[in-house]
Amino acid sequence: MFWVLLLLPAWAVAATACTRLCLAAVRDAAVDTGAAGRGRDLTLYEAAFLSGGPRRVADLTLVSMARQRRLLLAHTGWATVVDPRGRDEMERSVIGAIGPEGQSRIAPVRAAAAAADAVRGLADRLVSAGLAVPDGARSVAAGVRRVRFAAVAVCLLGAVALALPVPTDVPRHLIALWFALPLALTLSCLAIARMEIHPYSRWASPAGQRLLATLARRSDGPVDDRTYLTSVAVLGVHAIGEPDLRAAFAHREEYLEEDRKG
Repeated sequence: MFWVLLLLPAWAVAATACTRLCLAAVRDAAVDTGAAGRGRDLTLYEAAFLSGGPRRVADLTLVSMARQRRLLLAHTGWATVVDPRGRDEMERSVIGAIGPEGQSRIAPVRAAAAAADAVRGLADRLVSAGLAVPDGARSVAAGVRRVRFAAVAVCLLGAVALALPVPTDVPRHLIALWFALPLALTLSCLAIARMEIHPYSRWASPAGQRLLATLARRSDGPVDDRTYLTSVAVLGVHAIGEPDLRAAFAHREEYLEEDRKG
């Protein structure tokens, strides 16, 4: 009956993950009264934060300054200041992250700008407005990830139980059925979450997601500079069309991988 000792943690992991997801969904529903964000438009920086967090804000600032020829982003992964006068707090944070020499690798600039006071202030304002998920809160996105992990854990525990030698009076299909119950719980929870509360966002609250959807609809049409930057804010650097600019950010990712290995 050793398989029972594997069944108990399978149930515990599944039940705990599903309960946390339900509590996160209930909390979001209670907070989302529908009034948050009503009658206001998102700025590009706000849209970037709600879509991808602090690093997306840094990316948007870099791309915006590069398109205005006030910052040079080389395909080798270096950022060079052309105009040292930042027009807002975000741009001043990027220029400060590059340093007094006026040139730096894009990866450390991005990291420093994402951690700057300007981004933290933006996050606090969005949280106060009910548009962003508070830092450290148990978001629905995190709950969905836990349930997915629980489903995988149940499958692994069930496979181990079936691989163990069992008494002849316990059919293996009966053991599989017992493990199928917590697996069904996790899968049904994921299916309901998919139907009721998708898309899952790590950064935006339900009210913030509605404003993002409105912003995306308004950006449909002729591609001007604001539409272009809106795409970068919502979709990230993958929306960049210029080959050289894309190469600069691609080199950034390679630099980060090398830095991790080092």
